Amino acid sequence: MPRHLLGGWTTASPDPGSTIQMEAKVRVSEVMTRDVRLASPDDTIQDAARIMAEIDAGCLPVSDGDRLVGMITDRDIAVRAVAEGHGPDCRVGDVMTREIRYCFEDEDTDEIAQNMADQQIRRLPVLNREKRLVGILSLGDIAFTDGKDPAGEALTGISRPGGLHSQTGGDGAARF
Repeated sequence: MPRHLLGGWTTASPDPGSTIQMEAKVRVSEVMTRDVRLASPDDTIQDAARIMAEIDAGCLPVSDGDRLVGMITDRDIAVRAVAEGHGPDCRVGDVMTREIRYCFEDEDTDEIAQNMADQQIRRLPVLNREKRLVGILSLGDIAFTDGKDPAGEALTGISRPGGLHSQTGGDGAARF
C-alpha cells in the first residue's frame, strides 16, 4: 500500500480506486525548544528573572545536579515571592513549583496539547525515556504544527478559570 506525506496528511491507497486520509503525527521532539537554560534551587529569583529576560521565556526548569526538582515561572516570582514581600535575594527553591509535570520527546503533540489543556499548563519540560531533560515544549511550539489546531484546543482548556497558579481558587470568584 503506497503512502505519501502531503502537507501534513498521510494518504494511503489500499486499492487503486480509493483514498483514505489520516493525519500525520507530529512528535514533541520535532517542535520543542532544545536550548534550555536551567536554574538551581540556590539561585536567587533575581538571577532566574534575569535569565528569563535574556532568553525571552516565562519559565526555567530547576535542577539540583542532574535531577529536575521543579520549575520556576515569572508568575511564581510575582505571586509567591514579590506579592508575599520577598526581595530579589529570595531563593528559587523557596518559591518554585515542586510538582513537575512533563512529557516525553517521542509523544504525539496532539495528545500532549490535550493534556496541557486538561491541566492548564502552557509549558512542559521534555524528557527522553531515560528521564533526562532534552527540551521545553510551549503552547507556541505546538502552534507551529500542521493539521488540526492542537494549540487552539489547548489554549481553550488552559484559559478556563482555575488551575495550579490560579488567583481565583478555581471557581472564577476572585479572592482579595
